[in-house]
Amino acid sequence: MLENIKSKKILKEIFKQLNYKWKLNLIKYNKKLQNIMIIDLNYYKAFSDRYIIYESKGRGKEYNSYNDNLIFEGEYLDGKRNGKGKEYYIFGNLLFEGEYLNGKRNGKGKEYYENGKLKFDGEYLNGKEWNGKGYDMNKNNLIYQIKDGKGIKKKYNRFDILLFEGEYINGEKNGIVKKYFGNGKLRVEGEYLNDKKWNIKCFDFLNNIKYQLKEGKGFIKKYDEDGDLDYEGEYLNGKRNGKGKEYILRHVRFEGSYLNGKRNGEGKEYNLKGKLRFEGVYINGVRNGRGKEYNNKNKRVFEGEFLNGIKWNGKGYDDINNIIYEIKNGKGNIKEYNYYNDKLEYEGEYLNGKRNGKGKEYYENGNLKFDGEYLNNKKWDGKGYDAKNNVIYEIKNGNGYIKEYNDDNKLKYEGGYLDGEKSGKGKEYSYNGKLEFEGEFLKGFKWIGKIYKYFYNYNLKFECEYINGERNGKGKEYYINGQLKFEGEYSSDIKWNGKGYDLKGNIIYQLINGKGKVKEYDENGNLEYEGEYINGERNGKGKEYYRHGDLKFEGEYLNGKKNGKGKEYYTFSKLRFKGEYLNDKKWNGEIYGINGDIFVLKDGNGKVKEYDENGNLEFEGEYINGERNGKGKEFNFDGKLIFEGEYLNGDKNG
Repeated sequence: MLENIKSKKILKEIFKQLNYKWKLNLIKYNKKLQNIMIIDLNYYKAFSDRYIIYESKGRGKEYNSYNDNLIFEGEYLDGKRNGKGKEYYIFGNLLFEGEYLNGKRNGKGKEYYENGKLKFDGEYLNGKEWNGKGYDMNKNNLIYQIKDGKGIKKKYNRFDILLFEGEYINGEKNGIVKKYFGNGKLRVEGEYLNDKKWNIKCFDFLNNIKYQLKEGKGFIKKYDEDGDLDYEGEYLNGKRNGKGKEYILRHVRFEGSYLNGKRNGEGKEYNLKGKLRFEGVYINGVRNGRGKEYNNKNKRVFEGEFLNGIKWNGKGYDDINNIIYEIKNGKGNIKEYNYYNDKLEYEGEYLNGKRNGKGKEYYENGNLKFDGEYLNNKKWDGKGYDAKNNVIYEIKNGNGYIKEYNDDNKLKYEGGYLDGEKSGKGKEYSYNGKLEFEGEFLKGFKWIGKIYKYFYNYNLKFECEYINGERNGKGKEYYINGQLKFEGEYSSDIKWNGKGYDLKGNIIYQLINGKGKVKEYDENGNLEYEGEYINGERNGKGKEYYRHGDLKFEGEYLNGKKNGKGKEYYTFSKLRFKGEYLNDKKWNGEIYGINGDIFVLKDGNGKVKEYDENGNLEFEGEYINGERNGKGKEFNFDGKLIFEGEYLNGDKNG
């Protein structure tokens, strides 16, 4: 692993980070304040994911190096949290308040959910809950008690569904533990040892055993709470050790080597289309050592050495392999191009992996968008321009009132700017100039206000109150002709209480606390679905229909997806598939061809022929894990071969 890093200097910096901070004169010890002080803050951020600003003797505030958000304020001694303090979530909500010793929670303390409700109240020992009581996030009911680090803990989601229950000894998971999917079905069951999975079984949504660990060793497949594959690979001593793959939205996002649960050694990162974005060496979970970055055309755009995830020494390239910039010791003048269209987006100074210093941004047509100074990727001092080169705003010290335009010179945002981010009152607009949000922004995010979405014909699709970055409160949905479709209340982006209407204005269903029997219609008023809703999603038995009204699917749903037994039909009512589904994938059962052919799937695997809803041959080849994987052929609607080759996770791969 380490032999891939040619530079001795890089190795020294990785393994002697604190010593390196002293040598670069980034920090010094202040006897008066009795703490380590930062001399060059911007340069320091390259070597640490957080930094501390001391206000007085023994007191300071800790910030995230990436976005400068406050994460802690309180008492310090020798650079560590000691005494009373408070921790915060990313948006500033209180996470914890209590006592610390040697950088860890020790003594009395209280932890809170993001909604402000009490999560735990009691005593901590070395960062672990030791004596006290735990509460749920909705009604603040008592759900567990811990005494001397021992007890049975429970965790519920916002729908009051049990997600976790397990034995704790010495403040860690020790003994029998059970984890559940968001619908309440068993996900993991078995023994933990010192917080590590030791002897366990893991299940999918259909209650099939996906993997087993014995004494912390095995090959595992880990699924998220929605049942989608999150990781597969080797496990040793209860952690990821050896070769493995990480997934996002059913696509591989990383494959490579792990050590003690972190990326270590050679690895590759991919985008959502399966294209290579980076290949190189990782240490302690981040890029460290030799590496290459690629654009959407699989062309090399950077090659060199990385330090703690930052480009440290190397060269940048254009599409025809010309050198366009060089970085030395994390500094340089760079050019950044749009990942998809390769148009120049930024040129300017670069320090510690971020835009720092003088720089310029450009529109797609090449006109100037911003000219000034940057601080940690944020516009700090300078002028902004519309797509016709008119000055439209000015920023000083990261503050101002700005207007941003898209490449067609239409207003994109207008509002407050604070510390280099959207903050305070503001408005966002769609690409065609329609108002999409109006209200308060917090640290660059839409926070409290009203949100709007539109159909392709610019008619209003929905409007709703927006609180804490989600649809929360009163809202309305519409058909494409403007007729009311739903009116009521939303909770965390989900319809919760309200009434649904057909195109004639008749009430067709009612939801109470996310539950009810509903009918869903498309934008033109055609019936799409009828069935049960629980927790604001399809759960239970239901039916789907084609636009002309014929039955398309009947079966079981879980968390909005087909899960369990079901049948699928062609547009002419002939059976297309019969069996079991897993997260919308055909898993166990029979696929029926229009000529009487039958193709069998077992655990999502098999050789099949797929026909479209009208009975035209669409695909023939291999299925693995419920998706096209391996060799296959694809045909258009009149039977002409349009692709032959390899598939990976449902996508063409050669």
